[in-house]
Amino acid sequence: MDIQTLDFIFPFFVLTYGALITVVLNIPQLEKMASEKLTSAVYDQLQAHRILALVCLFVGALWSLQNLWAGSGAMIL
Repeated sequence: MDIQTLDFIFPFFVLTYGALITVVLNIPQLEKMASEKLTSAVYDQLQAHRILALVCLFVGALWSLQNLWAGSGAMIL
């Protein structure tokens, strides 16, 4: 994996992290399941990352769209 491919893929990881945490914390059934299945320390840490997840969601979305629109030259097959 070269640096151009990594530069193309990384925004999608940021977007995925933001989307995953935001979805888990904003859908009541998933939040209830997380609070029941996770230890209280891990659940509290998940709650503390809510703002970070929202920032990652928006930044990752814009960054991913920029990479797709600009056609950064890396094609993933």
